[in-house]
Amino acid sequence: MIIQNLSVLEEEHICPDCNSKMACCEAPPVHVGDGLGWGSEVLFICLNDECPTFTNGWKKVEANYGHKATYRSMQLPGSTEQNVMMVGSQMAFTGSILDPEAMREQNARYRKEKEAIAALDNCVENKDIDSVMTLVLDESARPAGRNRAILLLSKLNDLSCIDAIRNHTFRNTEFEQKCNMVITKLLKDNFKKECPYCAELIKTQANKCMHCKADL
Repeated sequence: MIIQNLSVLEEEHICPDCNSKMACCEAPPVHVGDGLGWGSEVLFICLNDECPTFTNGWKKVEANYGHKATYRSMQLPGSTEQNVMMVGSQMAFTGSILDPEAMREQNARYRKEKEAIAALDNCVENKDIDSVMTLVLDESARPAGRNRAILLLSKLNDLSCIDAIRNHTFRNTEFEQKCNMVITKLLKDNFKKECPYCAELIKTQANKCMHCKADL
């Protein structure tokens, strides 16, 4: 989930019915009443099970609608207007609570991904290996962007990418295989090989590693 306005995470809302701090939760994609969205990425929900809105709601819903459900107090960001959200169980919204710090990190990662993708068009001309590697090593980046970045590694012909790739744990083995193929090409094009003992780069024709001094 990407929040466009991070300032809402700083808001503090108090339930007017029980004076408990309301939890910042991810808004459901569809409003159950009209089928439309909420107009907000987050909602502030009172998750206090002792709140009168919650405890008294069971009987009200059963009497009015004939099914088992209750209400949670709810407020929109930037507003203290009291609303209620119908919920079907005690656990509703407990799995949607947002961690502000985690959301900031996720937003920062997403912005960095977008900037890296925008830089790909001129990365070879600008010798911008950093933007390419940002996508190659970002396990949360979209596959299309990562695939494009991997293809550009060969054109950049920068051996500095090898160490970072070798030390990265890929969740997707397909990306790992593609990177290994790129590394093989880079080494061949630059007349280099990896020392089997210390993994440092040395000349293809070397019989002794200049780094660890091992005989090859």
